[in-house]
Amino acid sequence: MPTFTMRLFRGDPRGGEFKEYRVEAEPGMVVLDVIHRLQATQATDLAVRWNCKAGKCGSCSAEINGKPRLMCMTRMNLFAESEAITVAPMRTFPLIRDLVTDVAYNYEKARTIPPLRLKPPEADGTYRMMQEDIDRIQEFHKCIECFLCQDVCHVIRDHDKKKLFAGPRFFIKIAGLEMHPLDTRHRTEFVKQAAGVGLCNITKCCTEVCPEQIHITDNGIIPLKERMADQFFDPVVWLLRKLGGGRQEPA
Repeated sequence: MPTFTMRLFRGDPRGGEFKEYRVEAEPGMVVLDVIHRLQATQATDLAVRWNCKAGKCGSCSAEINGKPRLMCMTRMNLFAESEAITVAPMRTFPLIRDLVTDVAYNYEKARTIPPLRLKPPEADGTYRMMQEDIDRIQEFHKCIECFLCQDVCHVIRDHDKKKLFAGPRFFIKIAGLEMHPLDTRHRTEFVKQAAGVGLCNITKCCTEVCPEQIHITDNGIIPLKERMADQFFDPVVWLLRKLGGGRQEPA
């Protein structure tokens, strides 16, 4: 049975350091399995967040060898027995203890998003939608809120724009609402001002780390940017707005 060197961050907001552990890993194990074995045998006070262990709850996000990943979906056979495996908390969010970070910022942002507002039903009391319109937004609902895309986004991570920038997880949430065939709410002003989509320079780093393989940039962020550009920077739209007496986009 191979024995791996695990370098885990141990600490709290006052400070911390990486500590090495040697642990055996059986075939088929993932990083979270090894973390649980460490908790049971060597580091009983280790703080780690997890829930489903099936890649669907998004709880066990961490940075493994510097890359944001889900611990429950990262197999140990990806690593050579001779290399040390570093497991660190998500750097973008405030540290609580060890591998656990405070992701409350994300829930605060979620509460600011204008919710779905359905148009009235048809005369027979039903709603009708085209299948292609449903298919277009389906992938956005795959998000498990692991916040890996938020963690890797350089606007949040390196420039500390949390107050001005919603981040990729919430751009796909907004895109799903904006593209919903029955929605009647206009969010372009919100996307520009409160969500700050203009700060995104579409590096696609968020798409690269998404465990659900959602096309965050191409299918979510870019269409939102295009809508914002049409509304606020298209000279024809600007002229029509002027001729219309400076009317603002409806809420």
